[in-house]
Amino acid sequence: MTRSNIGWWILRLLAVLIMLQTLYFKFTAHPESVALFTQLGMEPWGRIGTGIFELIASILILFPRTSGFGALLGAGLMSGAIFFHITNLGLDFGGDYSLFIYAVVAFVCCLLLVWHHRFELLKFARLKT
Repeated sequence: MTRSNIGWWILRLLAVLIMLQTLYFKFTAHPESVALFTQLGMEPWGRIGTGIFELIASILILFPRTSGFGALLGAGLMSGAIFFHITNLGLDFGGDYSLFIYAVVAFVCCLLLVWHHRFELLKFARLKT
């Protein structure tokens, strides 16, 4: 494995770990997760739906053939998280900046992966139009 491949795998794993570590809180209705989605007016469907899509994105990112699609989905999900932190939740939801920081890190990782897989994604888009 080349250094370049190791770097891309680090980005994949970082994005996946960030998205997967929140699933426990979303799927077990942890009070902080429930409070967050209640504040957004999206409890419980937003919490569960977001969790399902983050799980799908994480699985797709881990497989090289589908990594670009998972990264695209992950970037979309994390852009939503960033948007809601900026507009509604605050950057320090619950007195802690970690959720916002994790969303930004995962977003950047996913964007870099989308850029890395851009030709595959564009090729797929051309086949479907």
